[in-house]
Amino acid sequence: MRILGIDPGYAILGYGVVDYIGNHFEVVDYGAITTNAKMEMPDRLCKLYSKLGEIINKYKPEDASVEELFFNSNAKTAIMVGQARGVAVLACAESGLNISEYTPLQIKQALVGYGRADKKQIQYMVRLLLNLDKVPKPDDTADALAAAICHANSMNSRVKERL
Repeated sequence: MRILGIDPGYAILGYGVVDYIGNHFEVVDYGAITTNAKMEMPDRLCKLYSKLGEIINKYKPEDASVEELFFNSNAKTAIMVGQARGVAVLACAESGLNISEYTPLQIKQALVGYGRADKKQIQYMVRLLLNLDKVPKPDDTADALAAAICHANSMNSRVKERL
């Protein structure tokens, strides 16, 4: 199964594409789509949508794992991130991907076994589970890969529950 993990943001949208075969991960690609702060918000959203569409068309994932919004005390920022998240979900939906959404707590539990794990613990597990030489940068990229790993683990759990 090929999974696209997404850590939504309007300045930086992290993505990670992994193949999950059996209990083994193969990293296909990862990175970040960035937008310039001087751009108008509609233009930023268009860039995110377009670039994410290119990634989907290039790698042809079957599933998308999108991190849900973490509550932010700044309402304006939360709304802007929500718009970027909506654009990401739309790009995945229009491409026919199966979309699953996970909270930061669920992702942390899936990777570390502890919902209050810190960023360093998540990054360490991403590096370890994907057999990478170093932690992917920026942090949004590691978070996107973590979302993909969470989805694979979640799919595994659902299969075991049916047996």
